[in-house]
Amino acid sequence: MSKGDAERPPKMPPAWFVHTAWRVHRALYKLSGGRFLWTTSNKRGWGALRLTTVGRKSGRERSVIIGYLEDGPVDGAERDRLWQRWVAVDPRHDTFAGQRATETPVIVLEPREGPA
Repeated sequence: MSKGDAERPPKMPPAWFVHTAWRVHRALYKLSGGRFLWTTSNKRGWGALRLTTVGRKSGRERSVIIGYLEDGPVDGAERDRLWQRWVAVDPRHDTFAGQRATETPVIVLEPREGPA
């Protein structure tokens, strides 16, 4: 690999391919009840989960697949520290994030207090 190759960002597949792959991924998730294509973070250093939220204006459910790292108790605005952990897992995350018009959000999820 030449020095010039190391400085080039990774090639991205076409948008239609990415959208189709995610549709297939979500369908496999639904068909398997969440058992197919998923592992917890302790098996590979990071995990994936399906997060379902309700649209503020539409009231419709929206589901997305997000990657996560388990970090323990997190206090305050620690986005930069957590983002650097993601980049340490896969440096391509910075490249992908650089292609977005807005900053990639980092979300901290914490368990509910008391009964679910």
